[in-house]
Amino acid sequence: MPPRPIALTSGEPAGVGPEIAAKAWEALRGELDFFLIGDPRHLPQGTPIAEISSPGEAPAAMVRGLPVLARDFGPARTPGDAVAAHAPHVVAAIREAVALVRAGAASAVCTNPIHKKALQDGAGFAFPGHTEFLADLAGVKRAVMMLACDALRVVPVTIHIPLSQVPQALTPELLEDTIRITEAALRAAGIARPRLAVAGLNPHAGEGGAMGREEIEMIAPLIARLRGEGLEVAGPLPADTMFHPEARARYDVAICQYHDQALIPIKTLDFAHGVNVTLGLGFVRTSPDHGTAFDIAGTGRADPASLIAALRMARDMAPA
Repeated sequence: MPPRPIALTSGEPAGVGPEIAAKAWEALRGELDFFLIGDPRHLPQGTPIAEISSPGEAPAAMVRGLPVLARDFGPARTPGDAVAAHAPHVVAAIREAVALVRAGAASAVCTNPIHKKALQDGAGFAFPGHTEFLADLAGVKRAVMMLACDALRVVPVTIHIPLSQVPQALTPELLEDTIRITEAALRAAGIARPRLAVAGLNPHAGEGGAMGREEIEMIAPLIARLRGEGLEVAGPLPADTMFHPEARARYDVAICQYHDQALIPIKTLDFAHGVNVTLGLGFVRTSPDHGTAFDIAGTGRADPASLIAALRMARDMAPA
């Protein structure tokens, strides 16, 4: 039985999603199979398109053009200018991709970037982003965001909140849940005994309480308990010494306490090829690690490298 294709969602039509989807097909045809759920009219002029009626037609269609499960999004696409009427269709494409993978028709979900304000304004989108929406669709209490490239994997415990709110949001329950979901997901991906490195919250991991007590009172006791259960978890570690090559060789994933603590190192190491992976859904979901890039949409300058990496990672992580 041939591998099932990956379902790629349209993302925000006014962004670079249509352009990088077309470029990804050009780069990956003959290597892996995927199909786009979206409006073929939104693709760049001249893109070879192979409209399909079901995911099973995608492998044969890849040789002719970008396979598209065509959906009418209404108005035409204007690069850089989000149209409210597109928003319900963007959301519907994500729902459909999840339904297809859960039904076994697709092997994984890969999502093009969305514009959250456009979805809120045009579709009443009630979620902070893709991760929370996917968790709701999957029927799980919480999903975890992991950013990955060849050099590094990072997981932020708290994500899109002001830095001033991080100490209050960072509870023992949230940290433990993040560690357990990450460890289980890495085992499911083929790492028999995942090594997790947990960063401290404060500079120098609190320096013995001189710069904060979260490490002493919460993080270290939790790590000790999890190690007692057999998890291979280290920390709390000073974040400023966790990301040089020798340190990275000692772990499989870094658990970071807030957004920038995780994203700055991975984007510094490999800005173009980072992939956003959602853990804990019960199916594979990846995404390029960038946004809609309205400022360059329609110019032909969009770099498909992160989407190509996301599609390859989806293929590699998806069950046979």
